[in-house]
Amino acid sequence: MFLNKNNTLKWKWIAIAVGTVAALCLAGIFWLDAPLYFFLRRFDGAWAHIIGAVTSFKVWVIATAIAYAIAVAIKSTEHRAQSIDNKKFKLIPFIKRSITKFKYANNYALCSMLCALLLSGAVGWILKFSLGRMRPVFLEELEQVGFYPFTSDWAFNSMPSGHATASFAALVMIGLMFPRFKWATWTLAVIIGVSRVAVGAHFPSDVLLGAFIGMVAADLIVAARR
Repeated sequence: MFLNKNNTLKWKWIAIAVGTVAALCLAGIFWLDAPLYFFLRRFDGAWAHIIGAVTSFKVWVIATAIAYAIAVAIKSTEHRAQSIDNKKFKLIPFIKRSITKFKYANNYALCSMLCALLLSGAVGWILKFSLGRMRPVFLEELEQVGFYPFTSDWAFNSMPSGHATASFAALVMIGLMFPRFKWATWTLAVIIGVSRVAVGAHFPSDVLLGAFIGMVAADLIVAARR
């Protein structure tokens, strides 16, 4: 999104995007969030709750960390395989080639995903705590909206969406590492974001801000590791 062909950051585009996202979030807070929220709530269903259960920040981090640990363990077996007599074990060359392909194609991606998740998660938590936006349940039940900064209470941690932040960080990273799957990963990230509004957990602007944080985090990690 914000990377040049040599994986350097497009700072000008990032600055423009920051201003655009800020303007859209303000428009959402004052005018657009409520009507969009009630429109998307019509699509609430089991699909949205299932997606929410399997795409939380904790799930993303734990799953990625486990996958990366497995990849590192597989990589370490390459050294053991080199000491085995290939004449006696004809499958070893195939195994070694498979390990090498896995190592270069996946270890870098998994490590980058984990870094992007942790970076976006830290930024997201700071904003949640600092902004203290009331959850949409207050709008539905009490017709109240507002901000109560510097609180860790779940009911006042609506902005940004943690699910959107983590999902966009991970899925955008996958798209950057494996461009042929970019259309699928981006589509899935958008579906996850919509599901958070459909279940009543977030306002649209919460999802927008979380998505932006995740995208920028992924780009920052790729640029830093280039």
